[in-house]
Amino acid sequence: MEYRVLPHGGDKISVIGLGSAGLHSATDAEVERTIDEAVDAGVNHFDFIPSEAKPLAAMGRALHRHRADVHIQVHIGALYGGGAYAWTTDAKPAIAEFEQRLAAIGTDYADFGFIHCIDEDADLDRVMNGGIWDYAQARRADGTIRHLAFSTHSPHIARRLLATDVFDLAMFSLNPMYDYTDESEYGQGEVADRMALLREFERAGVGVSVMKPFAGGQLLDAAQSPFGRALTRTQCIQYALDKPGVVTVLPGVHGTADLHDLLAYFDATPEERDYSVLATCAPQSREARCVYCNHCQPCPAGLQIGLINKYYDLARVGDELAAEHYRNLARHAGECVGCGHCDRRCPFGVEQPARMREIAAYFGM
Repeated sequence: MEYRVLPHGGDKISVIGLGSAGLHSATDAEVERTIDEAVDAGVNHFDFIPSEAKPLAAMGRALHRHRADVHIQVHIGALYGGGAYAWTTDAKPAIAEFEQRLAAIGTDYADFGFIHCIDEDADLDRVMNGGIWDYAQARRADGTIRHLAFSTHSPHIARRLLATDVFDLAMFSLNPMYDYTDESEYGQGEVADRMALLREFERAGVGVSVMKPFAGGQLLDAAQSPFGRALTRTQCIQYALDKPGVVTVLPGVHGTADLHDLLAYFDATPEERDYSVLATCAPQSREARCVYCNHCQPCPAGLQIGLINKYYDLARVGDELAAEHYRNLARHAGECVGCGHCDRRCPFGVEQPARMREIAAYFGM
């Protein structure tokens, strides 16, 4: 297992966590076995929000057994009163359901207490003024919520919540389909703006847990993929992990077979993780600048091209620490020899020699 550190708090989080949207199709025994095997494999981050109420009890039992070893996302606003998942901005049922979820795990705290699934200004206003916000702040103060978090598909809403400066984690939908097409309402915003948001998360020290990394399975099926070809789970996971601010990817699973497919990521070769095929199918009009994927490496001149671009993008929005990190690199953008090696390898068509000249001029080195 590989781990990343949550900027606020220093928690070590497995780069692959576990979503639970598909667990309603499994037996209780399979649900518990899936969680047990995941923990045994080093997975320590779990989202406690299945698509139906059916697996809640089995999930609670399994997570309780491993409580000291796992981080659990518990949402304020998810409802299961009718048996199926629903959501609300009404404080009373949202709070009652949140506390029932803690009781199901047999715990008195949530590692991550989520302001749940806010995509519209009106919904956020109701959360901020209708009781949920005050409750979340109070539970954070008394330790019931260790880290305050939120989930959204909207860059605009994410920025409103980031501006409060109280969050440690954000759950955001991230995959090539949402970045490069208009095929889903979940992929809101142009790719350049979505990338800018991820850099804002990183600058703010707010980690990102990725939801919908396979676009609900569409990217894994050539017939459904907007790119006309299937990607693999490994390619989608790597795509998400290469983005700024991301600490963990949480694919949904139906049981142990799906879990084993996810864990195969750690045995994958660099070629199997390579998603540069997107260069042949992502619309040119929606290409971003460097996304720090390092497919251009190794640089013949020894430049760390991804880091150079990352520090530049962060420095331009006022991150002095990023600027200092750039200055401390062994080689700088001005040392680019313009050989074109990186241009030929970039999945997104970035002209790096021109970019290096821009960066060198900005930093004066």
